[in-house]
Formats: sequence, C-alpha cells, structure tokens
Amino acid sequence: MDTTTQPVIEVQGLEVGYDDSPVLKDLNFKVNKGDIFIVMGVSGCGKSTLLKAMIGLKKPTSGKVLFYAKSFWEIDEDEQQNIMRRFGVLYQEGALWSSMTVGENVALPLQLYTKLSPQQIQEIVALKLSLVGLEGQEDFFPSGISGGMCKRVSLARAIALDPQIIFFDEPSAGLDPINARKLDDLILELRDGLGATVVIVTHELASIFAIGNNSVFLDEVSKTMIAAGNPKDLLANSQDPRVLEFLTRGQFKNEQKSQ
Repeated sequence: MDTTTQPVIEVQGLEVGYDDSPVLKDLNFKVNKGDIFIVMGVSGCGKSTLLKAMIGLKKPTSGKVLFYAKSFWEIDEDEQQNIMRRFGVLYQEGALWSSMTVGENVALPLQLYTKLSPQQIQEIVALKLSLVGLEGQEDFFPSGISGGMCKRVSLARAIALDPQIIFFDEPSAGLDPINARKLDDLILELRDGLGATVVIVTHELASIFAIGNNSVFLDEVSKTMIAAGNPKDLLANSQDPRVLEFLTRGQFKNEQKSQ
C-alpha cells in the first residue's frame, strides 16, 4: 500500500459514550501525514472524549480508529502497544512528576521503552530540551520553573521517543498570549523537524487559525461532527451558524441581530 497517500489516522463511524449514553456518534474524518489537525468545539462537546478514543484510553461503543490502515481496537495488545509507542502525548496539565527533575521527567520514557545506556539517554534528554528552548535546565524541579516552561518540559518528554504522531490536549491552557504563541511556533517547528503529524484539542482561536490546516468541529447538541476542513476555509465558507459563532466568538450572532 502506498503510505504516502494513506491517511495516518482514519476515524470511521465512531461512537463513544459512557454507561450506554453516547457522547459522540457518527464521526468520520481523516488525518493526513504532516497535518496539524484541530479538534474543536464549545466546552462539553466531547473533544477530550474523542482524544481518549484516539490515543487508546477509551474504547468506542462502535466504529473504528485506524492508524496506518490498522484498526486499533481490532488488533492484539502487542500491536496496540507498538502503535502507541509512535505517539507522543502532551496532557492539559502537563502531568510532570513533581518529585523528579526536568531531566528525569524527560528521561522516563527512554528508560521505560529503550535499552539505551544512561549516557545515551542523557544526551537525548539534552537534545530534546534544547529543541524546546530549555537547554541546560535538566536539574530544575517542576516547582521551580514557570507554567510555560513546564509545558515545554512536557513537550520534550512527549517527543523523547521521536513520535510519528503528537497529541495535544488544550496546550495553551493557562498560558498568556505571548507564551501561547511561542508554543504554537514550537509546535510548527517540531512538526517540520520531526516530520510528525499533530492532533490538537483546543478552543483557542489564535492557535486554530495560526497553525491548523485541517480540523473537525464537534457539536454538543447533535453529539456529532458538523464541519471538517481547514479552519480558515470554514470561516470563509461555512453556512452553519454554530460553526460561524464559534469561529467569530459570537461576532456572527451579533451581526445577525444588528441586521
């Protein structure tokens, strides 16, 4: 199969829920190699639930999530683990171990999943920290650095194993606009430098328009996707008031009232 045209991720007829109550249903979309793919929608629409299904933490009620044409929930556990080792995940709160130094946090996946020597791990840790602008910060503890720096440490850990796919859950949460923009720039650099595909759960318009080239829009009422494509194209061409209201932060609704 030609992997140059094959989607990296394909979601087919996906339904996800809790206690037989669907949170999301009828999801169908593709994420292509090199995409910065945005999962967007208002709070409570199921963005984080979809992310959990995509990274292997939440089994769907029905439907498929395919990685490189392999249906994740239909393969054996060893194959699932092989696919998950291609992932890097940056959680909303960073999820750093407070009792570990910056260097130890970044080193952890290398210690768990490789047979590299301590010296080799130390060199890779230094490289990953330099990629996120934290060269020489190995000996600090998370409590001794800023929130923006903690995000960068989490990102360094997420890319420690040179992932092919990087998932972000609200990466700009808690950051001021300047640091949020720096993180956006860093995501672009890492996508290009690593040749990775990026999936981002976010509601931050600045990030959505600055770095997203593909997206899916989730609707809390219908519990499904109501739009997909480049966010800039959706803003220019969508006829759905729910999409336009989100992408204009209510300006679309205000304009309708004034007409």
